[in-house]
Amino acid sequence: MRMAGAVRGGSRVQAKPPVKAPAKAPRGGPARRSAKAAREPHGLSPKLALIGAAAILALALSVTLATGHRGERLASNIGGALDNRFAAAGFRVRHVEVQGASPMARADIARAAGLYQDQPLLGLDLNALRRHVEQVGWVKEARIVRLLPDTLVVAVVERHQLAVWQHAGRQHVIDEHGKVIPEADARRFTALPLVVGEGGAEHAPEILPVIAQRPKLMGRMDALVRVDDRRWDLRMKDGSLIQLPASGEDDALMQLERLDQRSRILELGFDRIDLRNPDVVAVRPRQRLPLSPPPVAGA
Repeated sequence: MRMAGAVRGGSRVQAKPPVKAPAKAPRGGPARRSAKAAREPHGLSPKLALIGAAAILALALSVTLATGHRGERLASNIGGALDNRFAAAGFRVRHVEVQGASPMARADIARAAGLYQDQPLLGLDLNALRRHVEQVGWVKEARIVRLLPDTLVVAVVERHQLAVWQHAGRQHVIDEHGKVIPEADARRFTALPLVVGEGGAEHAPEILPVIAQRPKLMGRMDALVRVDDRRWDLRMKDGSLIQLPASGEDDALMQLERLDQRSRILELGFDRIDLRNPDVVAVRPRQRLPLSPPPVAGA
């Protein structure tokens, strides 16, 4: 119901609206709220930092798609800011673990990776880093893994060192595919078989496994010599020579094994064994020096 205003002396006066009660202040008051805010940490936790990163990166991608090259520059600037923000939150490179590499290969892999202490961890381009590591001659393939908050794992599959190849007065270490490993110092691989001659590196992976199946022969061999880039000669430690055919090396070596079982030729010694003809095995005995006649009494 609407109430009429009171009339006094012919003028109309409106009634005053009821006065509202003041709102209650929150418990604790301003002083308590300020103290609580002072106790709260100012930095982002790692979890919140990652959540924020996902949102900002999504925004950067949207801007890139919408604005082209300007968006790329903006996204790059945002990425740099994120790197610094994450680094401040503790996401820095503090530890690098190289797995699967020999001690001689580790230094070259670390040099190719180009990592440094306290580098922002989340800003690393893992694909580019993997490509750099795989350019190292020791490395067959590589895999890079981030372990938050501060560790980077470089896991590699190292090339198998097959032999030392000597050609044109120089020596190189080759892998199981006949490829040269540039970083490997041949002087440190004296236990590897020695392959000599043009074409030796390319064809060594074909012949060395065949010889390795015969440990007695392998142990007496000094070098594997490529002849006219067609066939092989086995130079033995005692100076003797075994001539293999251009094809069918395995069959020829089986003939040699049968000959050795009958006559122990590898132990007794020889000057040359010619296995180039599959129908005939030609053996040249080692030349014996003539014995000097006994001295004549009273001479």
